[in-house]
Amino acid sequence: MIRKIGIIGAGTMGHGIAESFAMYGYDVNLYDINAAALEKAKLEMEQELVMLAEEAIFARAELPKILERIKLSTDLKQTVEDRDYVIECAPENLELKKNLFKQLDEICPAKTILASNTSSLPLGEMMELVGEDRKKRMMVNHMFNPAHLIPLVELSFFGNMPEEIFAEVEDLYLSIKKQPIRIVKDVPGLVANRIMQGVAREVFSLIEQGVADAADIDRALKFGPAFRYATTGQLEVSDFGGLDIWCIVGDNLLKAMDNSQSANKLLRQKVSEGKLGVKSGEGFYRYDPDKVADIKIHFMKKLIRQLKVSQTYV
Repeated sequence: MIRKIGIIGAGTMGHGIAESFAMYGYDVNLYDINAAALEKAKLEMEQELVMLAEEAIFARAELPKILERIKLSTDLKQTVEDRDYVIECAPENLELKKNLFKQLDEICPAKTILASNTSSLPLGEMMELVGEDRKKRMMVNHMFNPAHLIPLVELSFFGNMPEEIFAEVEDLYLSIKKQPIRIVKDVPGLVANRIMQGVAREVFSLIEQGVADAADIDRALKFGPAFRYATTGQLEVSDFGGLDIWCIVGDNLLKAMDNSQSANKLLRQKVSEGKLGVKSGEGFYRYDPDKVADIKIHFMKKLIRQLKVSQTYV
């Protein structure tokens, strides 16, 4: 039974994953090579958990207990030597991850299941340097930012792992109210990122063509397709609309839609100009530096409320 969790990397994803498990009673060790990164993560976790308590996700009195379950360390061996399940959230560098998994294979108990939060690197290559027995206990577990709020977890089931070990991990995520899905083919981006890129490609194309302004394009998505997608998947939407209708509309529209194989030119131009979004003060919208903190809080609170509503549809 999985009870002790190890997280490698205390950045945006790592600290959010640590919170996700600690909220539901799991013993979590959070590692980073950089002590300053751990201190930053500690502050961010406290702020994010306070917000969850304010929105009644858990009682405010539980907050100190949740934080106490997360132990911070710059010692890799100390972090993972007694763990049941270890998730690496290191930078997306194949050689780095291969060598990290080699270290983990050597340090961790034989029972430990090792996972990567990647959505872009192939599992087969990441586990090239580990022993044959460990390969049966390795997987991709791709969570989404912010990890403590977004329910989806993509879990690989590529043939290396026995069903009973996969089921153990699946049950782990269900116990923290996540929504795990089984990915049976190793393709770049897995499932959700590919869907998002498909939507993003057309959205960027529409604004590049001047079809509507940014606010109206976003409003069209939020109060049209995304309104349904919050509770109903695309294949369900298609069945309810009628597959004959979807076939006709596809024939009419798809030939006129963006089919580019690289990032949109307008998107690339904004990046070259340093217009990166909230973090730079401008992207498709402008962000007043004095209001960025409030904007982020508002964004998180919308997700928290959506999380609460989504749990009623499970």
